[in-house]
Amino acid sequence: MRRAIDTLFGRLVVIVIGMLVLSHVAWFAIIRFERDNVQTRFAVEEAVFLVEAVRQHIANTPDQPLPPRVRVVPLASPDVPRQPDENMPPPLQRFVEDLKDRLPDGTDVRLSEPGGPPSVWVHGVKDTGWVVVPVQPLRPPRSRDRMLVWLALIFSTAVLAALFGAWQLQYPLRSLAQAVGRFGRGQPTPPVPERGPRELRQLTHGFNQMVREVSQTESDRAVMLAGVAHDLKTPLARLRLRAEMMDDAKMRDGVVRDVDSMAHIVDQFLVFAHDRPDGSEPVPVDEQCERIARAYRAVSPGAQPIRLKLEAGLAFALPAATLDRLLSNLLDNAHAYGAPPVVIETRREAKVWVLSVSDHGKGIAPDDLIKASRPFVRLDPARGGSGHSGLGLAIVERLARRVGGECEIGNRADGGLQVAMTFPFDIATRPVEERRAGPQHEERVS
Repeated sequence: MRRAIDTLFGRLVVIVIGMLVLSHVAWFAIIRFERDNVQTRFAVEEAVFLVEAVRQHIANTPDQPLPPRVRVVPLASPDVPRQPDENMPPPLQRFVEDLKDRLPDGTDVRLSEPGGPPSVWVHGVKDTGWVVVPVQPLRPPRSRDRMLVWLALIFSTAVLAALFGAWQLQYPLRSLAQAVGRFGRGQPTPPVPERGPRELRQLTHGFNQMVREVSQTESDRAVMLAGVAHDLKTPLARLRLRAEMMDDAKMRDGVVRDVDSMAHIVDQFLVFAHDRPDGSEPVPVDEQCERIARAYRAVSPGAQPIRLKLEAGLAFALPAATLDRLLSNLLDNAHAYGAPPVVIETRREAKVWVLSVSDHGKGIAPDDLIKASRPFVRLDPARGGSGHSGLGLAIVERLARRVGGECEIGNRADGGLQVAMTFPFDIATRPVEERRAGPQHEERVS
C-alpha cells in the first residue's frame, strides 16, 4: 500500500512541520518566561521608587498629605499583614525576593492580604512605621492568551510557505521520476524541463541526453534491421519458387521448410523493428482470445490443446494487431518449447488487468529467466535451426510495454513457463466504443 510518507514531498512536509512546531514552541516558551521576568522587574522598580518617594516626602514635607493609596501605618497596627509563607505562588515569591535585594539590608517586606487592592508593606531599619504603596498585580499566565492567536497565525503562514517551497522543490524530481518510468517501460519519453536546483538540472540534462542517444541508437538499429529483413524477402520468394520446381519431392519439401523458417525469422525481424504505435481498433481481449484459439486449432490440428480461462469481461480491451502478435508469439513459443496443455487466462485484479499464457513443460532455468526476454538470445543452442531467432519473448515484452503494460516471465509452481502481462485500468478499462472514438471523444469527456 502506498503511503504519503514514502514520497519526497511527504517527508519534506513532516520535516518542515516538525521543525516549525519545535521552533515555535521553543519561541513561545521563551517569550512567556521573559515576559514574566520583565513584569516582575518592572513591578519591583516601581515599588522601590514609590517607597523612596514616600520616605523623601516624610523627611522633607511631613505636613503635606500623601497621594491616594499611599500611607504610613504604625508598627503596632492590627492591619499589618503576616509574614509571607512558603506556599505563595512562585511569581510573588520572586517579587518579594527581588524587592528585598533592591532595598537596604534588614528591610521587612510583606504583601497585602488577598481580597483587597494589591499593595506592598515595607519597613526599614530607620522607618518609624510601615510604608504601604500600591503594586501592579502579578497574575500567573492565563490559559488563553492573545499571543497564542498570533502564534497560530504565524505558524500557519510559515507552514503554507514552507509547503509551497517543498512542492516547488520536489515537482521537477517527480517529473523526472515519471519520465524514467516511461523510458523504462519503452514508452515515448519527451524531454523533461530542466529546472530546480543546479544538481537536479544537471541530472535532468544528463537524462535527456541519455534518452536522445538511446532513442537514436534504437532508431538506427531498427532501420538497419528492417532494411535487411525487407531486402531478404525478395530473394526468399525467388528461392521458394525455385524450390517448388524441383523434381525430387524429398529435397523440395526440405528446402521449402527451410525457406519458410527463414521467412518466419524475417517476419519476426520486421515486427521487432517496427517502432510505431499500434493504430488498430481496440477489441475485447476475451473475445479475441477465443477467436485466436479457434484459428490456431484450425490451422494446426495436431498442435497441443489450448485451454481458456477468461474472466476479465468486455471492459478489458487492447489494440487488435498488438493482441494478435502477443498471443501468436506466445502460442508459437509454447508449442515449440513447452508441453500441453497451453492455458490462456485473463482476470481483473485490484488495479490492473492480467493476460497470461502458460504451458506445462519444463520451464526455464532460474538463472536464465533474466535473459529470456533479451533479443537474439536462444537459451538452447540446439534450437538454432528450428526457424526461431530468439525474438519471440523480446517482441512480447516490447509490444506489452508499447501499450503501457508490463511483462513478467517466470516458472509455474507445478511446472511450465508462464508469461504474465499486466495493464493498468487507465489504459485498458475504457469501453471499446470510447477507445475507438479517439482523442476527440476524450477531449469532450474531460
